[in-house]
Amino acid sequence: MRTRRIALVGLGVLLLMPFSFVYGATVHGTVKNGTTGKPAADVEVILIQLQGGMQPVLNSKTNAQGQFTFDYPSIGAQPMLVRAVYRGINFHTALPPGRNELEVEVFEPSRDPKTIKVETHFVVFQPNGATMEVGEEFAIRNDSQPAQAYFRPDGNFEFAIPEGASLKQIAAQGPSGMPVVQAPIDHGKNKYSVAYAFRPGENGVRFSYELPYPGNAATVRLPTVYAGARLVIVAPPTVQIAADGLQSSGQEQGMNLYSRDGLAANSMLAVSVSGTAPPPSANDSADADAGPQNREAQQGSGPTSGVAIQTVPGRLDGLKWYIVGGFLCLFVLLAMILARKPVVAVAGGPSEGFAVPPSPRPSKKTTPASVLAPPAPSANLAEVDAAVGTSLDALKDTLFRLELRRQAGTISEAEYNQERARAEKVLRDLVRG
Repeated sequence: MRTRRIALVGLGVLLLMPFSFVYGATVHGTVKNGTTGKPAADVEVILIQLQGGMQPVLNSKTNAQGQFTFDYPSIGAQPMLVRAVYRGINFHTALPPGRNELEVEVFEPSRDPKTIKVETHFVVFQPNGATMEVGEEFAIRNDSQPAQAYFRPDGNFEFAIPEGASLKQIAAQGPSGMPVVQAPIDHGKNKYSVAYAFRPGENGVRFSYELPYPGNAATVRLPTVYAGARLVIVAPPTVQIAADGLQSSGQEQGMNLYSRDGLAANSMLAVSVSGTAPPPSANDSADADAGPQNREAQQGSGPTSGVAIQTVPGRLDGLKWYIVGGFLCLFVLLAMILARKPVVAVAGGPSEGFAVPPSPRPSKKTTPASVLAPPAPSANLAEVDAAVGTSLDALKDTLFRLELRRQAGTISEAEYNQERARAEKVLRDLVRG
């Protein structure tokens, strides 16, 4: 178990200390074509600094082996992005602190709408006085064979908002789970689209808007663009929801769930909403889309999409990493103190899982990859160390993604604090295990 304690202390130190000191300011990367499985040569690669807005700071091109190298002082000191521009499409890969090797995947593009399937449509209703905040998210899957990225520069994912709604923000995410703020392509009559490369695997599009809510009641006519998606409506228990064919699906995280299957494409579902918001203490995590409206960045999936990078100064640009370092310092102190205690046995039973903070949708069925649980008592020492190493890597990636979501403005401050507290508990469980 000594290896485990050292790993825990190492995680805290790694997260806290300047990564440029540990790993230097160099990253070596490879661009791989996920469709062919071969290295992608002569691909433009751009290093993007997130702090202060998405700012390209270095450009390069891959060699015949698909390799590239960036030397920049901020590498290792803060989260960054690497953008590979392939066939006019932007493919982004996160470069978290502490990593000096990176693989960036690009894919051959497809314009066929059948490349993707919209599986679930989540809608969250949140009353806010005389107005109502609504967050929607579409769970999208790309199972193309051979693997391709679905993209069209004139807009390849369409959506519509109810009449009288005021669109606030849009974000899209790929299999990495990192949301990227998008600029809408307005088609008129409350219809919009985004131009985003949907990679093989699980993707998502989320957006939020505001509706008038006079007298704490409204009938919201939800447009349906894609057929076959399961509709899931989420609302606080103080809000009453009714619609044709809508069934109650119980509760999750203090929110009422309603669902309906079989909605036709280009149809309209009238949803009756009434009631008021619960007290703030019971509503901290109701709407993951009700984040600050000052966005760090805004960009599309290709230079021909008509979507330009838009930089908006962040509220805590100069302080956020000191704040992050502060609570990570607590991790280090906790790990160092508990590491000195003798460990007799591995605790059995599951601990509370910790997953990447979700969008407004309720959590899906728990999978082994998304839960950090200690190993069973019968596991040998090698299995324990391997499990701990995997959990630590997942925790580090989760913290990185959490900070990215906060910086991009796609997570509310209340949800950020809640997920941060969960991360602290996970680390404590790992140390005590």
